[in-house]
Amino acid sequence: MPRVKRGTHRIKRRKNILARTKGMMWGRKSKITLAKIAAVKAGVNAYVGRKLKKRDNRGLQQNRIGARARMLGTNYSKFMGSLKAKGIVLDRKVLAQLANTYPAVFEKLIG
Repeated sequence: MPRVKRGTHRIKRRKNILARTKGMMWGRKSKITLAKIAAVKAGVNAYVGRKLKKRDNRGLQQNRIGARARMLGTNYSKFMGSLKAKGIVLDRKVLAQLANTYPAVFEKLIG
């Protein structure tokens, strides 16, 4: 059986791992053992962060809608209930943008 030294593949793998940890502090940017761990943990945190971002944005949108609704004399739940009763189908992202940038349009939704 021929001898396999894996020179180019090993260098390529090491280069890719170190490229992912570029900019990290201490030995995580240069030592392959620490870089492997750091790259895996960074990937896990990035995955979790993408889920948390959606959760945080939804809460922020609800706060913006509720704040503008309270300024106009109602609360969030009554406002959303009235929209559903009227058959207005706008998602929270659009409603938060209306509340923030176009308060006159938002006020027409309540009235």
